[in-house]
Amino acid sequence: MSFLARRCGVQFNPPSMILIYEIEHTNKIRKRIIPLKNFSEKSDCYKAAERLKNHTRHKAYFEHVSLEQLERLHIILRDQIQGCSLEQSLDSLCLNPEEDLNKLSDKDLNRKKAEMDKIFERNRRHKDDLNFVYDLEVEFTEAAQEVCSWDEESNDGF
Repeated sequence: MSFLARRCGVQFNPPSMILIYEIEHTNKIRKRIIPLKNFSEKSDCYKAAERLKNHTRHKAYFEHVSLEQLERLHIILRDQIQGCSLEQSLDSLCLNPEEDLNKLSDKDLNRKKAEMDKIFERNRRHKDDLNFVYDLEVEFTEAAQEVCSWDEESNDGF
């Protein structure tokens, strides 16, 4: 029997993963609530997501759900257990250009870098693309240029 995941979410009390899935040969929609036992505010979200995805009882259900999505859902759940609001938790998952990445832990920094790499690869132009132009030169107008203090002349003798 094969299952197609439609939606995946979390339930805060009790800590659970909710999966809405379709049974492919009957086209019936079902809901499965999986309690996350031994999940606390100190749990490693990546390992918990990996454990859930590879669990023998749930493996068939989570086959079409990415490990990254399960990890993000575990992070939201962990943040809620720690007392953060849902908005704060969702903001921490998004890339913020104003955020100081030097203040993040190694784990959070690696997660942000992986997200940036994913966005870069999605926006990257390959030479096999239809819109690919080799050695593209673009002229920028004066109005588009921002004023920067580094551009100012200084009397340092350089």
